[in-house]
Amino acid sequence: MSSRTEGVVVVHPRGFGFLELEDGRPAAFVAPPDLNPFLAGDRASCVVTEGDGGRLTATALELVHRARIELFGVVVARGKRRYLKVDRQVANTDWPLQGDAAVGDVVVCALRGAEVEVARRVAPADASLEQVIVRHAIRGEFPQACEAAASRAEAAVGAARRDLRELPTITIDAPHSRDLDDALAVVPAAPDGGLRVLVSIADVDALVPEGSPIDAEARLRGTSVYLAGRVLNMLPPRLSEDALSLLPGKDRLALTVELRLDPEGVVTSTDVYESVIRSHARLDYDGVARFLDAGDAGAIPPEVRSTVRWLRTAASRVAATRSARGGVKLLSEEAYVTLDPESHAPLGVSARADTSAHALIERLMVAANEAVARWLVDRGLPGVFRVHDAPEPDEVVKLGEFAENVGFLAGFGDALSPRALAAFEAQFEGTALGPAMTTVLGRCLGPARYTVIPSAHYGLAAPLYLHFTSPIRRYADLAVHRVVKAYLSGRRDQAAGDAALEELSVHLNERARVADRAEKERLWMVAARHFAKRVGERFRGNVVSIKPFGLVVQLQGAGVSGTVDKEALPGGPHAYVAAREALVGATRSFAVGESLEVVVTGASEELGRIELGLAAESG
Repeated sequence: MSSRTEGVVVVHPRGFGFLELEDGRPAAFVAPPDLNPFLAGDRASCVVTEGDGGRLTATALELVHRARIELFGVVVARGKRRYLKVDRQVANTDWPLQGDAAVGDVVVCALRGAEVEVARRVAPADASLEQVIVRHAIRGEFPQACEAAASRAEAAVGAARRDLRELPTITIDAPHSRDLDDALAVVPAAPDGGLRVLVSIADVDALVPEGSPIDAEARLRGTSVYLAGRVLNMLPPRLSEDALSLLPGKDRLALTVELRLDPEGVVTSTDVYESVIRSHARLDYDGVARFLDAGDAGAIPPEVRSTVRWLRTAASRVAATRSARGGVKLLSEEAYVTLDPESHAPLGVSARADTSAHALIERLMVAANEAVARWLVDRGLPGVFRVHDAPEPDEVVKLGEFAENVGFLAGFGDALSPRALAAFEAQFEGTALGPAMTTVLGRCLGPARYTVIPSAHYGLAAPLYLHFTSPIRRYADLAVHRVVKAYLSGRRDQAAGDAALEELSVHLNERARVADRAEKERLWMVAARHFAKRVGERFRGNVVSIKPFGLVVQLQGAGVSGTVDKEALPGGPHAYVAAREALVGATRSFAVGESLEVVVTGASEELGRIELGLAAESG
């Protein structure tokens, strides 16, 4: 039985591939000879044949659409001809090369039909960075029309905007951040205890009209991509880092969400309006954390110290309300890479936990996002909502088993409610096993998604949620801004469930997935390059996953993981038991959650892999 259909090409590094079929059937296998002319991401038509056991095979492939315009690789020679040895996650064969390049050069090439032409050489230190960018077809340079439009962009204040320039307003970001899109102000408590918190967000739409060249490019990108060593902005830097960025002392157009919080942290009213603001101080997370935790005011100008203290009061109220309903905290330990500014070589990889200042910002931004979601729904307006489904029952079982392996008894029962999830998280928060538990918990919960259908966000235990507070970095936020502004300007023809916004949501989900994957791959590559210099060093780690090939161990204090080949494990041979997520041997078995002492045995930057062995004590 065979049929003709279309799908997207996926290339496996071992030379074969798959076609992810658009009709919902499982991916169809593509043999190496049939895959040769195609690249990862190509849309192709094919004949699908079902074999024994229901396995699908795709043959007679024909190219329908190719979005990719560049290839990354190394120049090689075959006889008298030069070829590009393409990144094996993008192509399974070498492509004929045009242009001036020597054998061994690392290059980025432009596609020219069935051949490629050298576009630029890549310095060895930047090879993995360029590889990730080209592999995922992330857009780098902006078209000239966008740059020209950005240089001409100006905004008029307009009489309809509320003038908040005299209200003490601050931004809190990382010291290196340039795209500052959210600012905070607060009106001290009234006699009844009510606080007014003003979350002001850069009005991107004021400088980037819908349908303009800049808007079209931003929509294609969907999000800024933050790779170690480079930021690929959604908007041209002239806008994202200057004209739109909420820089101190600069008048900026904004959309302000004004929340009234009672003493118990309940949002009793929400007002959304266009405003003009002026940041009175640019603060960084570490300086605010020192002020909040130890009273060290050295980094906080005197005129905004009261503002920071009242914002802490507001964030604490929000935290109390959220704690009562459950869910998980967004505070996490993640890997932080330090690069040499000249050589771009990694100087260190360490785990960096969020501070009290991160918590303050996270709580107030989440509160604003929730309030805008409710504001839209109450008025029957469309939106790009952020929805997060409850975990599947089998994932909850796996989570409970992992917890027991490391000494935490879950006792979830028949279903895992947001409150039960919060109670479970309280067991390991702040412990040495916390990072490993957080990794497994994140895998259990899965990703959130964009959709026009308003629904709950399970991880936040929020009845409604969306993204509103980062329109410089995310197109979803900009789309929501436009719905809000249209309503504020008097339009009443917008209706919930807008089909165009759902189409946009599907596109943004894909762009977010690509960005997340690229950011992780770049981190893995840089980490591998760093740990290649640390072969022989020992680390304590926790098994966070069991694979047929061996163990995945998260290194404590580093925020990254490495792999231990099962052939190197004592007590073998070991069999992979998927139902138990374990490697079971004759005298020694390994399960998710175990604490081990490991030694670095090698690393591959190209593969983004750190190779580990078991230290003698763990055997």
